[in-house]
Amino acid sequence: MNQFLIPANTKRSSLIFGIFMPIDLVIFLTGVAITLIILVIISSANLINNYSSILGLIPALVAVALVFPFPNYHNVRIAIGELINFYTNRQKYVWRGWCSKYEFKDK
Repeated sequence: MNQFLIPANTKRSSLIFGIFMPIDLVIFLTGVAITLIILVIISSANLINNYSSILGLIPALVAVALVFPFPNYHNVRIAIGELINFYTNRQKYVWRGWCSKYEFKDK
């Protein structure tokens, strides 16, 4: 019996910190950097109120939401990309069931 099992986490070794692909890390760091710049500008201009602080946090929140892990996908960004790919492609998806033989009949 020369059967080998592939561990479930083999892909994690190629990821940064076991979580991020390089583009994910760029998205995350860019969102956090933009948020920090906006918050510094808001605090130095004495425009501090609840609405401006919340608006300043939006880039970081969007970046974190995009790189957040999602079941059966790498993260939310990949899941959104798959949804867009599924709905924008002009393909005909046919359920073949559990048949061992399949004959396509075009209507």
